Amino acid sequence: MTVPSKLAPWRSPLARAIHRNRSRPDSRYLQLATIGLEGYPANRTVVFRGFCEGDRLMIISDTRSAKIDQIQTCTSAEACWYFAKTREQFRIRGDLSVITADCQDPALRNLRVQLWQNLSDAARQQFMWPAPGKVRQSSDFSTAQPDNQDPLPHFCLVLLKPSHVDHLSLRGTPQDRVIYTYTAEGDWQVQPVNP
Repeated sequence: MTVPSKLAPWRSPLARAIHRNRSRPDSRYLQLATIGLEGYPANRTVVFRGFCEGDRLMIISDTRSAKIDQIQTCTSAEACWYFAKTREQFRIRGDLSVITADCQDPALRNLRVQLWQNLSDAARQQFMWPAPGKVRQSSDFSTAQPDNQDPLPHFCLVLLKPSHVDHLSLRGTPQDRVIYTYTAEGDWQVQPVNP
């Protein structure tokens, strides 16, 4: 079955899972895997910051982090998001893009600024710290607060544009599993499969 491409058909089950798990702080965290520069998978936990342009997942990062170098080498990635309360897993495969201050799209530049402004003071302060992954020097950690309106240059928005979503519901016997695949024609193919 093919579904027209207005709102991706996997968005409703994911929105429902987010809503039903909203009381659990861990429901905002998902794992994002990229391809490391040595060719190995590189996985980390990130915070979901919402959707943009319909179905792109938003996260934030530091341009000095290893994941940004990995994205510049290979944009392919997969997120795995598990919701404990409803016992659902979403594996979301697609391509990543990095939005920095020099992005040519004014709407995406503005979105980056809005996300910065919505961060807590503690979250913004982490971007004042030394570059991630470098040898730690205890004196390097600043307690100064950055401007809450203008993002620091190395603050970036990372967008995951899905092309394949695997939704597994672990409740019931048998369990339900549906795979959503974005087609070359710009539609989503929806296929129930064995769990």
